[in-house]
Amino acid sequence: MQIKNLMSTSLITIDKDQSLADALKLLRKNRISRLPVLNNKELVGIVSERDIAKKLGSSKYESMPASRLHVSSVMVKDIISVPQSMRLAEVANIMLENGIGSVPVMDNDEMIGIVSKADFVTLAIDGEYDNICTKEVMTKGIISVSPSERLIHARRVSIDSNVGRLPVIDDEELVGMITSKDLMRAFIDFRKKVPEKYQKSQIKEVLVEDIMSRNPLVVTKEDSISDVAKIMIETGYNGLPVVEDDVVIGIITQTDILRLISKLEA
Repeated sequence: MQIKNLMSTSLITIDKDQSLADALKLLRKNRISRLPVLNNKELVGIVSERDIAKKLGSSKYESMPASRLHVSSVMVKDIISVPQSMRLAEVANIMLENGIGSVPVMDNDEMIGIVSKADFVTLAIDGEYDNICTKEVMTKGIISVSPSERLIHARRVSIDSNVGRLPVIDDEELVGMITSKDLMRAFIDFRKKVPEKYQKSQIKEVLVEDIMSRNPLVVTKEDSISDVAKIMIETGYNGLPVVEDDVVIGIITQTDILRLISKLEA
């Protein structure tokens, strides 16, 4: 199958000179995690929730509201794109090798679509994926934080580990999840509520438990990849903790499923 048969053609874009506040509105309204960035209709970058969370949480911009920052200051400028005729496995491998969540699809230097990990996940909802268990695909090395750690620490762990979802574990028990979306929204809300002169000191008092999502949805190691894919599609979650006897033993993400698809589609 060629990537043109999987890509999304309903393109939601943003201009490089628009503010991060504008980008956030588009991300929330359309329940997406990244936006192609244009300049005079030409593709010049990609901006994601993780990019925004990284920027807003940095010390250099810690007191600057999203409305004063342009998309161009956050976007990734080195764009990796693919032609519409490229095969699925090739595109999947490009995304995996470069650690990216989406790629624009081009035709004669014009963006005609975009394909994301979420699009690939739709391929795993039936067929041979019914017979593959989560335990065969999941990531076993757990990168987590505790509820009592600071928000700025969770941000640093997310950046250093290059992960968008962190299980929150307290005394070996899963008590929540914290995502790039949670981090992004937390920094924005903090700026709105706390006067600028107090932000530098008070941001250190915000804890993971203050912003984490509680009662997270989980799966078991025996659940099929097909069932996991369906949950991801229905909820919009890009990762789910894998639990056995109330203990987190792994995490299954869109990246794990993409890696599986790249092997099966090869």
